Amino acid sequence: MPDPAQVVAELRDRGQTVATAESLTAGLLAATIADVPGASTALRGGLITYATDLKASLAGVPEELLARCGPVHPDTALALAEGARSRCGADWGVSLTGVAGPAEQDGVAVGTVYCGVAGPGGVHVARWTLDGDRARIRRGAVDGALGELLRAVRRFTS
Repeated sequence: MPDPAQVVAELRDRGQTVATAESLTAGLLAATIADVPGASTALRGGLITYATDLKASLAGVPEELLARCGPVHPDTALALAEGARSRCGADWGVSLTGVAGPAEQDGVAVGTVYCGVAGPGGVHVARWTLDGDRARIRRGAVDGALGELLRAVRRFTS
């Protein structure tokens, strides 16, 4: 698991900030970052967009995109990351959307997770298939998102 303190330190050292848009993790990513002493130098805030309609109203995901692709889709993850970044005024936006179970959602299998990262260097999305119960899938999503953000920050600024 990437160390959240390392993520905060990398952002702080570069004078950059991050915001989150979280669906299946319901704020766990932002809370994990906030657990780091001094996180306020890097964490702007987050959007909990657990309900599909909030992905549009809070994060600015186009309703047409949600209708066409659904809430668990790579394009939705990218739009969520961009929405977190712009709505919270951060350098980086990170999103998580997926299915933690116990049952599939709209034909999407349990354990499917998309992580969007939007920042000064562009946008990208990662897809994972995670195993375990709801808690393990959610924790795995947070760990993956921390790793994606750390790699993106280092890649853009190195």
